Amino acid sequence: MDEEYDVIVLGTGLKECILSGLLSVDGLKVLHMDRNDYYGGDSTSLNLNQLWKRFRGEDKPPAHLGASRDYNVDMVPKFMMANGTLVRTLIHTDVTKYLSFKAVDGSYVFSKGKIHKVPATDMEALKSPLMGLFEKRRARNFFIYVQDYNEADPKTHQGLDLTTMTTRELIAKYGLSDDTVDFIGHALALHRDDRYLNEPAIDTVKRMKLYAESLARFQGGSPYIYPLYGLGELPQGFARLSAVYGGTYMLNKPDCKVEFDMEGKVCGVTSEGETAKCKKVVCDPSYLPNKVRKIGKVARAIAIMSHPIANTNDSHSVQIILPQKQLGRKSDMYVFCCSYTHNVAPKGKFIAFVSTEAETDNPQSELKPGIDLLGQVDELFFDIYDRYEPVNEPSLDNCFVSTSYDATTHFETTVTDVLNIDAMV
Repeated sequence: MDEEYDVIVLGTGLKECILSGLLSVDGLKVLHMDRNDYYGGDSTSLNLNQLWKRFRGEDKPPAHLGASRDYNVDMVPKFMMANGTLVRTLIHTDVTKYLSFKAVDGSYVFSKGKIHKVPATDMEALKSPLMGLFEKRRARNFFIYVQDYNEADPKTHQGLDLTTMTTRELIAKYGLSDDTVDFIGHALALHRDDRYLNEPAIDTVKRMKLYAESLARFQGGSPYIYPLYGLGELPQGFARLSAVYGGTYMLNKPDCKVEFDMEGKVCGVTSEGETAKCKKVVCDPSYLPNKVRKIGKVARAIAIMSHPIANTNDSHSVQIILPQKQLGRKSDMYVFCCSYTHNVAPKGKFIAFVSTEAETDNPQSELKPGIDLLGQVDELFFDIYDRYEPVNEPSLDNCFVSTSYDATTHFETTVTDVLNIDAMV
């Protein structure tokens, strides 16, 4: 332990594991430590006994739920965009050889009290019950513009400069109604609130293109994929990658204390009386609480069920986005369901999550619109956790702190954070 490293990574959450993998591949000498005796930090997967212990305080779940080891319940459930940044990172680093993925069956949006499949192409727009006849034509024209848009080819821009034009202005040009804008912005472009309407349209157009490309990639019913046995496999895959490139791992290291020199720059990490020297530290917010601030709370319900969610075409894995406007809220709500077909529960069992940014002191009642969509549940657990973001200046102290996981059920925001940190380190 008394060696010198380029970087010490604290915490084995998904973000930290991706970073230690990428940094090891870049040729840096990495030491990776965690105070827990398991991988995954906040983004770990629990079996049924662990789930019971965490939420019910005992480790004897009822026998009718099946074998504990057949459950892999993600604490931060997220799907991956098939053509998104995380999948490109996985392929680029060869971590895919440690994991198996399966497409997610359905992508839905909640509108006017009902669940609808998200239309992603001009042809689907024409069939969608989300819109009336004339609105369908307008939406189709807009989809065609987005599909044909190529940043490098001005001929496809039709005289519009999307880097200066706002999303609101672009949408007005096509005359789309508020409800259509709602599902395009939240279920296709995956914006979490309505700020995007006043921002340059290029971002929304790129996000819509990513959705369509991801949908086309596996020819499934959704643009999302998800690893067999749950997300707990991901941190371990990147941990193996780091080890292959000479990274050192130490789990179960209590009281990891970050040490600073006279100038306030990080110089090492001490645990159990030994200090490892380093030039930089990468960690989750829990390891440097005085360098982060609280920015919100995520409320989440976890359900074990014996049936798929109604009105999702019997999908065994599905995401439903409930846009904020439909619920009279400031932020979207997300429903995520997966089942035994992704090896995360025993045969015949489904696991559903409902998550949102908490806006009141009573998160259980806030989650009601999402929980109501689930139907009959065998068991229901509630969880709430604080979200933090770093407030330090990494160029001064060489500490690179990740942001807490948000309420979204897809990975694009997570990977953006990781790649930003990777570029800075």
